[in-house]
Amino acid sequence: MAPISSLTAFVRDVPDFPKAGILFRDITPLLANAEAFSEAVAAMAEPVLTLQPTHVLGLESRGFIFGSALAQKLGVGFVPARKPGKLPMATFEEPYGLEYGSDALEIHTDAFKTGDRVLIVDDVMATGGTAAAAQRLVQRTGAQPVALTVFIELTSLPGREKVEGLPVFSVLRY
Repeated sequence: MAPISSLTAFVRDVPDFPKAGILFRDITPLLANAEAFSEAVAAMAEPVLTLQPTHVLGLESRGFIFGSALAQKLGVGFVPARKPGKLPMATFEEPYGLEYGSDALEIHTDAFKTGDRVLIVDDVMATGGTAAAAQRLVQRTGAQPVALTVFIELTSLPGREKVEGLPVFSVLRY
């Protein structure tokens, strides 16, 4: 496996997206390179192997990409956390704040059961609002969130503070 530092070459900085003052970390070059993407998924999986998750919860939308790949690698089920109105059955909903607004996530009320061990996965952790909402969703089902793993962590923002008691693993830190 290539050194983690080489993965930074596959992350493109896009200033003022989606609005002025935001520096967006674009992972599409990483996704377009099979070897780099495989290395990123392996790096995300390595620290969580001993946690024995039963499921991965992937956060809309880029968390679906990493989450489904991680679920496959770990041999566990995948559950999507969607934006409101996208799931067909009864849901739990949790609102959260973003760097640039607010939104909410939903999961089916039967997505997990008591005793399930859920690994929460996203591409980037910034303010931690999305991850904290996902943590609350998992808890509402009676399942146990075991960790959050992300490809990129923006360390200048208070993301880790929002997911109290949840181990956080990140491959790249900016």
